[in-house]
Amino acid sequence: MAKSETSSDTARPWQSYHTVYTNAKAGMDGVDKEKVQRIVYEMSKGSKYFENEERKEAFIRQKIETMRARCAKLTATDISHFQMVAEKRILELEAARNLSRIWLHVDMDAFYAAVETLSNPSLEGKPMAVGSMSMISTANYEARKFGVRAAMPGFIARKLCPELIFAPTDFKKYTYYSDLTRKVFQKYDPNFMAASLDEAYLNVTDVCKEKGVTGEEIAKEIRASVFEETGLTCSAGVAANRLLAKVCSDINKPNGQFVLPNNRMAVMTFISSLPVRKIGGIGKVTEHILSDALGINTCEEMLQKGSYICALFSQSTAEFFLSVGLGLGRTDTPEVRLQKSISNERTFSATGDETLLYRKLEEIAEMLSTDMQKEGLCGRTLTLKLKTAAFELRSRAVTSQKHICASKDILKHASKLLKAELPISLRLIGLRMSHLNEERDGVPLDPTQKTLTHFMVSGDASGKDVDEQRSFGHEAHDISDYFVNKEKSDSFTGSHETRHSHRDHLDSNHSSELNGDNCTFDSNAAEMETFHNPSSDVTADKLEGTSCLNTVTNGASLLEGEAEAVSSSGQRELFLWVNDYKCSICGIEMPPDFVEERQEHCDFHLAEKLQKGESSTVFRSSNLRQRVVCKDHIVSQSQRKKRKSSPKEGRHIPIDLFFIKSNQNF
Repeated sequence: MAKSETSSDTARPWQSYHTVYTNAKAGMDGVDKEKVQRIVYEMSKGSKYFENEERKEAFIRQKIETMRARCAKLTATDISHFQMVAEKRILELEAARNLSRIWLHVDMDAFYAAVETLSNPSLEGKPMAVGSMSMISTANYEARKFGVRAAMPGFIARKLCPELIFAPTDFKKYTYYSDLTRKVFQKYDPNFMAASLDEAYLNVTDVCKEKGVTGEEIAKEIRASVFEETGLTCSAGVAANRLLAKVCSDINKPNGQFVLPNNRMAVMTFISSLPVRKIGGIGKVTEHILSDALGINTCEEMLQKGSYICALFSQSTAEFFLSVGLGLGRTDTPEVRLQKSISNERTFSATGDETLLYRKLEEIAEMLSTDMQKEGLCGRTLTLKLKTAAFELRSRAVTSQKHICASKDILKHASKLLKAELPISLRLIGLRMSHLNEERDGVPLDPTQKTLTHFMVSGDASGKDVDEQRSFGHEAHDISDYFVNKEKSDSFTGSHETRHSHRDHLDSNHSSELNGDNCTFDSNAAEMETFHNPSSDVTADKLEGTSCLNTVTNGASLLEGEAEAVSSSGQRELFLWVNDYKCSICGIEMPPDFVEERQEHCDFHLAEKLQKGESSTVFRSSNLRQRVVCKDHIVSQSQRKKRKSSPKEGRHIPIDLFFIKSNQNF
């Protein structure tokens, strides 16, 4: 049997060549899958893309073999134990089932292609795709019948469908129509969740109660309103939670809807035979691991093999799989979260023309700046994402000491990062801004976030006696003035530790490019680190009075470069991917081919480290301030002994009075 399978694979190698292009999408049910696989294989063979896909396949096979080996090591006792763990967790999840909500998922039909057809009626009924010979963004349903789909190179799509018509992308147009659809959604759920330009989740529970109608009627009403407002069709899914609603919206595409009743029997019947790949969050890698290593192909089988799920996956992943098997998803309206990053990227034909690359970079910087200003965002960490002609992904980051959003500032830093990589042939450039400072009308969205100035002016809220605060004397007052005046430059960033850990990953050319007025790798950073190190008592003990203040000022000037560069390869020193799959810090599992998700995850930990560095620096500065006034503090103590004790001494001071008196000190 094995020999026959091997000979079959040898005769038809494309059958073992799994790519995203060969997976079924709405409108592709009648497509000859083997024909598509063969053409994609033949058109890709020998290319850099083909080599990259082979590397991904090798990783999947290795992951599957590792999973099989771990399964083989499980004893009967282990399986029995994890079976009890799975059963207990299933009971807990079942007890939390909520069937009282009505969630609606709306998905526009071939959105980009439909907008282009609306603008150019001559395209109606013809196979067309938005994009170019390089890459396709969307294909209409006429083109999908030939196996053409989104994220497919145009030259392969043209081979599948010789009559295919290409329309260039126009994101301003798509954003305009997207805004029109969102105005409709706003009427039914003011807190709707926009998943992308062309899809959204709506909690219509309240509106159904108010109007005395069902979710099915609301779905028809919304679809009619969207068509009336935009001239575009959409599909909808109605269910008790968001996970099921998204699956349902794909069933009767295009221009249709599917309603899953809010009762447990209907949900379990629906989910039992559903392929795992239909679930959002389960991609190609996870699908193959579940199928080839554990024999799990449907959602129902996740429950049947719950013991293996709990034994082989992390707790969070196992819980997600068991929830999928029960047809459970989120039913609450998520709280508004602070945005962590904003990005723009564009794919184009591979080129090594530096002039063209800089022009592309300028366009993307302008788009990113526009989006940031529209949202009222400014950021510190700029990440440059590059995809080479060989499909190798690279990213380089630079962290500025001040928040920026202007296109000229973004382009200035991005250009230096790109210049360090030249010469290079690229097919994709992207820019992402993180470490954001979100403000609306000058008011921070997170009221708990304190500025450095606020911290210094409000005083130390550690509960120390106010008289001790006053004993700091004029030196402390001068130091606080120094920090207040340096509010925007934020001199003590505390990120010099990160700088040292990453310098070795940048070549000399890269470093020289960053040694400008605004992006510096200060050679004196090590000196500053020694200065701030609490263990360096020999130096600190000699610092008194004004001379100490001067030293602080000189030390701060060492860090007055506006930005520091960090390479993505250097970020691996912050944390490691265990088995190239699991984050060693938070335990989240993420395959290597989830490049963008892993980069976002990496940026999150990096920003977290930078924020902690800032906090620790403030505390180190506070300790230094205490050393500065040590002598005056002793003098003031002796003076207090001569004063008559106040009857109020020893009593607690109200917190508001504490801050008022602390402010007066400064």
